[in-house]
Parts: sequence; C-alpha cells; structure tokens
Amino acid sequence: MAAPRAAPPRCRPRLLLPLLLLLLLPAPSDGLGHSAELAFAVEPSDDVAVPGQPVVLGCRVEGTPPVRITWRKNGVELPESTHSTVLANGSLMIRHFLLDGGGSPSDEGDYECVAQNRFGLVVSRKARIQAATMSDFHVHPQATVGEEGGVARFQCQIHGLPKPLITWEKNRVPIDTDNERYTLLPKGVLQITGLQAEDSGVFHCVASNVASVRVSHGASLTVSGSGSGAYKEPTILVGPENLTLTVHQTAVLECVATGNPRPIVSWSRLDGRPIGVEGIQVLGTGNLIISDVTVQHSGVYVCAANRPGTRVRRTAQGRLVVQAPAEFVQHPQSISRPAGTTAMFTCQAQGEPPPHVTWLKNGQVLGPGGHVRLKNNNRHVTLTISGIGPEDEAIYQCMAENSAGSSQASARLTVLWAEGLPGPPVNVQAVSVSSTEVRVSWAEPLVHTKEIIGYVLHIRKAADPPELEYQEAVSKSTFQHLVSDLEPSTAYSFYIKAYTPRGASSASAPTLASTLGEAPAPPPLSVRVLGSSTLQLLWEPWPRLAQHEGGFKLFYRPASKASFTGPILLPGTVSSYNLSQLDPTAVYEVKLLAYNQHGDGNATVRFVSLRGASERTALSPPCDCRKEEPTNQTSTTGIVIGIHIGVTCIIFCVLFLLFGQRGRVLLCKDVENQLSPPQGPRSQRDPGVLALNGAGRGERGQLGRDGKRVDMKELEQLFPRAGAVGQPNPIPNPRPTDPEAPALCEETQFSMLPLQGFGLLEEMTSEAKAPCVGPLAALPPQDTGPGLLSEGPATLPARSRQ
Repeated sequence: MAAPRAAPPRCRPRLLLPLLLLLLLPAPSDGLGHSAELAFAVEPSDDVAVPGQPVVLGCRVEGTPPVRITWRKNGVELPESTHSTVLANGSLMIRHFLLDGGGSPSDEGDYECVAQNRFGLVVSRKARIQAATMSDFHVHPQATVGEEGGVARFQCQIHGLPKPLITWEKNRVPIDTDNERYTLLPKGVLQITGLQAEDSGVFHCVASNVASVRVSHGASLTVSGSGSGAYKEPTILVGPENLTLTVHQTAVLECVATGNPRPIVSWSRLDGRPIGVEGIQVLGTGNLIISDVTVQHSGVYVCAANRPGTRVRRTAQGRLVVQAPAEFVQHPQSISRPAGTTAMFTCQAQGEPPPHVTWLKNGQVLGPGGHVRLKNNNRHVTLTISGIGPEDEAIYQCMAENSAGSSQASARLTVLWAEGLPGPPVNVQAVSVSSTEVRVSWAEPLVHTKEIIGYVLHIRKAADPPELEYQEAVSKSTFQHLVSDLEPSTAYSFYIKAYTPRGASSASAPTLASTLGEAPAPPPLSVRVLGSSTLQLLWEPWPRLAQHEGGFKLFYRPASKASFTGPILLPGTVSSYNLSQLDPTAVYEVKLLAYNQHGDGNATVRFVSLRGASERTALSPPCDCRKEEPTNQTSTTGIVIGIHIGVTCIIFCVLFLLFGQRGRVLLCKDVENQLSPPQGPRSQRDPGVLALNGAGRGERGQLGRDGKRVDMKELEQLFPRAGAVGQPNPIPNPRPTDPEAPALCEETQFSMLPLQGFGLLEEMTSEAKAPCVGPLAALPPQDTGPGLLSEGPATLPARSRQ
C-alpha cells in the first residue's frame, strides 16, 4: 500500500456541466399553503387530572381531507376503547382517569395527537398528564415567642399536584388578610410585623387543591412585653432562597430583617443590572415579588438590611433561574423539487435550557445515513436530502424539546416527476485499471433517450458516508469514463444518472470496484543520537499497512561493513525504534522500508556518526549527583582554591608595583642598537641589544641609576616622522655621532603583560645562560626561532612607533 494520498477535491471544474444542466430545469414551485397540507390548529397541553374524573386532551387539525386522527401514549398508538375515545374534532376524552391499582394500567403519561392524510403524517407536541395528589406536611409551623414591636414568622411546606393553595388560621379562624401587619407568601410563609399582645394565639397552615385538603399542626405565638429599646445591630432572619421557575410564573424572594431601630430593606442584582419596575412589587416589609417572570429575570438577587442614617448593613442573596420551553424562531418551509435534485429544510429553536432538536419523517425519527444529512450549526438545524425520489415525498417535522416543554414545526416535500424522463442508465460496470484509476462504463437508458444532454457519475469510497460523494460530468455521446486520483487498495462505489432539460433520471444501480494495490512509498525517517552507543529512529505510523498484511523492515550496518543486520520486522502502527550497543567510533547506515502484500517499497537511507556523541560524552562525563549531607563546615577544596587565588593576587600586585616603579626609570642604552639588525651569532651580538631585550641584573641596575628621561621632542628629533618635509626617508642613523646622547626611554605599563610570558622568559634565559629580569625581557620574539632575540630588524614597542 502506498502512502496515503490526498482525497480528491469535492468540487471540480467538471461539475460545471451538471450545474448547467440544473439551470435548464424548470424553477421549483412555491410551497403549498397549510390548507392544502396538514397542520395543527390546536395541540394538547400538560394537565393534572383527578382520579375518577373525566379528562379531555384538545387536538384540532387543518388539512386536505380526509384526515385521520389517532393518539399515542408514551410513543405507542392508543387503541379505541370505551375507556378513551377520540372526539369528532380530534380531541381525546378519558372517561374515568385511573391510577395504578386494580389491575388496570395508569392513565398517567405523555400523549401525542397524530394526524394523517394523503400528503403525509404529523405528530403534535407531547402533553404530560399527571394525577392530582397531595402529600402530608413535611414542615409544620413551630411555636414562636416575640417582643412587642418585633417580628414573628411561621412556615409550612407540603407537596401536591396541582400546587396547593396555602392559607392560615388563628385559633381556627381564617386570618384577616386586610391587616397590613400580616403578610402571606405563596410558598407557605406567614410574617407578622409590629407584634402586639393581641397577636398571641395558635396558628394552623391549611393546604388545599383538587385532590385534597390538609391542615398542619398548631403552633403558638407568645408576645412578651415591649423590648428594652436598646440599640440592636440589623440582622436578616430569613434571606432569599434559590428558585427555579418557568416563564410566566411568579417569583417570591423573601427577606425578613430585625434590629433597633428597624432596618431598611432594599434589593439589588449582583451583576449590577437594574431590577426594573414592571411586574415588581415589595410585599410586607421587604419581600420582593416578580410577576410573570421571563428569562431576563434570571440572576442573583441581594437583600440588604441597612441601619437608618448609617452605612451599617447586612446582606443575603439567592439565585433565580427562569426556564423557557422550546419555541421556534425559524420554521421549516414546504418546498417542491424535481426528482434527482437536493431538498433542504432549516429550522431554528430557542429555549432555556437550549432545546434538543430532532427531525421526523411522517412521524418517524429521521437519522443521518444514505442520502440524508443532518447539520447543527449554532442552533440552526439543517436537513439535507440529496438525489430525492418519489419515496422522499413526505411531511418533515422539526421537534424541539427541553426540560420546560416541547414544540414542533412541519413542512412538506413535494417531488416533481416530469413525464417522459429517461430511465436509469443500464449495464453499469467498473473495472480497476491501476492502483489509482477505475474505468466505469454503462449503456443508454432503455426509454426516452432522445432528450439526454449528458450524464453525471457519482463517486465515493464505499466506506465513506454519502455526504462525501462527489460527481464528474460526462457528455451524452460518451459511455465510459476513467476515474483517476483514487487511493490504492480501496473500494469505491459508482452510480450514474442521465440528464435532460426537464430533469434527471433515477439513479442506476450502484456498482463497486477496488483499485489495484501497490508497494508502499518510502517512509519519512529521522535519526536522533541518544548516547555514545544508542540511536533512536523516528517515522510516522501507517495503520493501513496492518490492514494489508504489511509493516516496516529495518536494516542497519557500520558503513565499513558489507552486510546489513536485519531485517527487523515492525508492525505498521509502530513509529519509533531504538538501536543500542553500537560502536561509538563507527559511522552507521540505516535503512527503513514499508511492505505489504504487493511487495517491498523503496527504502529511506540515513547515515549517522556516533563519534561526536562519544567525544562529547568523554569531555562532559555525567555528573555524580549524589546528595550531600548538609554540613556547617566549609569545603576543603574551596578553601584551597581560595588560598591559591589570594596568593596569586598578592604576587601579581607586588610584581606590578615593582616593575611599574623600575620601568619609569628604565633607559635604553643605545637606541640604534635596538634598530640595527644583529650581524653575528648570539654570543657576538651587540650588548646594547642584549640590554634592551634582557640585560643582566648588574647592567640593568646601572642603567636604572644613570639613565635619563627623554622627552617626546627629543624623540622626534632622533626619529623624524615619515611625512616630514625634506626627509622622505626618515631612517635613523644606527650609529649616532654623539656618544653622550641619552638613550631612548620607553615608558611602558606592564600590568597587561600575560603571566605566561614570565615562565617562557625563565626557560629561554636559562638556555642562553643569561639571567634576565624585568618586563622588557618578556617581550615576545618576532619569529619562531629558538633564540630570545629576533633575527630580523628590531621593533620598538607600539608606543615608541609614534
């Protein structure tokens, strides 16, 4: 198998022909109106039923008659019976709502209205029917003691369907709701502010709905004398709870605060957005009521209790979550399309939480596959049907559902089938030509061939989904086509259609063909040196090799040897291999090739040397990373190194001072001796030259005592500059006529002389049997000769060349 090839492009220039063919087709007609299709005018809604009582679920359908209406319960068709009947308008009546027990099934469940006519079938939204119930109280009111002018609060909790209505009784008499000091909250809370002695008594919570009535235990309220009037910090007794509601319900956010003086209660949103005023009211002394809630009301609400005239405050917060049932922002539209073309429906639904969207075809869930594709892009759900035929004509529904409810929208697809269209091409055959080419041949349709203007060949890998199909157009006089750019050892599916100005024929029967196989291509190979004797080989895995009885073969050898070690067989899923225990001094040749049932492919060859790695290893041996025990003593090695550095610095400073002082009075005995080249053996050379390059201690001391300092003007008189007027060749006289003329003095800083110069001087002077001291003796020689002095003309230090 060869290396994977790039997939053929989905859009090719050869597609221009089928596009031109489609332009010749008649324009599709507009979608049909609802009156000619099938749609719901009324859909069933959620309800709570009382056991033993009748229940009616509404359903009304508009469409072309005859329309047949049936019902489903929990997805199963509900049979007609004396217990449940479909009314003339399509509604369902359950005569006696039943719960589990007595051997009869419960009537609780999800109900759907199903309508069908000659155009198709539609299904209504789901309506959940539950039985009315009432539980016992799981929270009873508790006895309370309060001070006059204070606050008292009672609470009870009970579950029921529908939600129970909560009222309160004091001493078995309903509480007067006109009393502004008494606040009744829908969730079962009674608040009494500004307590008075007459408020004492026994309070009961009464819960009622269509199923039952429940009365809680009694709770006594005792009101003591007035308080001391002392200052009390503001305190929030009860803050808002977290709530989850559905749109259009009422939110009650409770906040009860006490303190002396009585705190001022205010509300805000944690995100800083204004709460608003529409549908907002404050109940009692600080409870926030939001009527007809929307999704925009979701957020965190903060209750604050402030001491009047100060910034002292206490806060509590609760989260409100508002859910919205699914609803459609964009409905699918009914369309008409010619046979063989593509139909597309789009719908967009919103809700909180975001709804899940599915598609139905005549009431059955439609999934991707075949010529059907589903795409969800930012809540835009698109249904695409390619190559439509008579069997695709149906009513398609977009169903959106979340935890708050469900909704549906429908549209009809009409397939236009022109009379006199050609039949499908026949005798379609596909034959493999090479590893990348297949020849497809066919014959003309059996009927209506005169209007054919061309053929379109549909191609895809047999293992790919239909949406990866691509087409190639062929002229009407051609009955075979060579498909190229295919992958080796791969099965492909082919079918063909004939096109006329009025439309396309139905598709021919598909045919399969597999391309021929070939040996794999050379794999890309890289080599890494891991050590002095280890190589790591890296390449990309080819999992398809394993599907074709293939893998990799690895060979290696020292470049100096004739035979390879190997082959080392590796599976196609492997992507690396390590070669170890190699010769660190050798250069290795490495070969890697891929193979399959068709043979071995070409090899990738790499040469790599381990010598550099072994040298680096020798120069940089691995450190001994032993952990040292902590100690308070200084390392002996560090002390020794420190002493050496200190002594060296002291010696250098002493030499600097000594040589610097002597160098300032050091005179050259004879400048012309310095410039004149030596004329004989070393033993017979001018002593002035010897003195310049390294005089004996006695002579040097004499020079130091008798020498005189020469000024720069005198130096210019002795050595006029090269560009002086009248002296084109200013070469100094090597033998000055005045023997009393002072010798040239060079003032030199010796602190920059390398230390190794001194060692070299001692070695050379010992050979010459001439003990030399002083920095001038350390001047480097001008050639590589064995002697201390240069054999060529003497050269002054850099500063003397001025």
